[in-house]
Amino acid sequence: MICQECNQRPAALHFTKIINGEKTEVHLCEKCAQEKGEMFIFNGESGFAFNNLLAGLLNIDPSFKKPSQSPFHQEEVLQCDRCSMTFPQFLKVGRFGCTHCYETFKEQLKPVLGRLHSGNWAHNGKIPKRIGGGIHLRKQLDELKSALRDSIISEEFEKAAEIRDKIRNLEKQLASSHEGGE
Repeated sequence: MICQECNQRPAALHFTKIINGEKTEVHLCEKCAQEKGEMFIFNGESGFAFNNLLAGLLNIDPSFKKPSQSPFHQEEVLQCDRCSMTFPQFLKVGRFGCTHCYETFKEQLKPVLGRLHSGNWAHNGKIPKRIGGGIHLRKQLDELKSALRDSIISEEFEKAAEIRDKIRNLEKQLASSHEGGE
């Protein structure tokens, strides 16, 4: 597709504008988009920067930020131990410096991922319905075992006993489904 502005270069950017219910499509080359001022993600740079787009998506609303204790209190900036990247740097660049950053900034990522994924921040995956019975039981069993460990650590022994009974029932269901030839 050719640029609609200069009719010379190939269109690299395709915009769909909807104003008052009226849809218009614009196809521009990078040069014409910069000249026309249509692109907010170029910021005077040459070439399309996907990192700028991603960084724009990840900007956190002020409602997600925690208020500081006092106006004179300087909040300590969380930094990755391995690559020394800070979370504000990640928001600007749009990508982490190393794999350890995911663990370091785990709590800061929860609201960001929640915004991007309709409130979910953990990947659960999909399980086929026809073979999913045993898989669902095993997943539920793992979750209950984790809850049992947490209850024991926090010394909530009555709750732990209830969870233990649920685990036994699920293990019986799982054993009977394997005998039935699932």
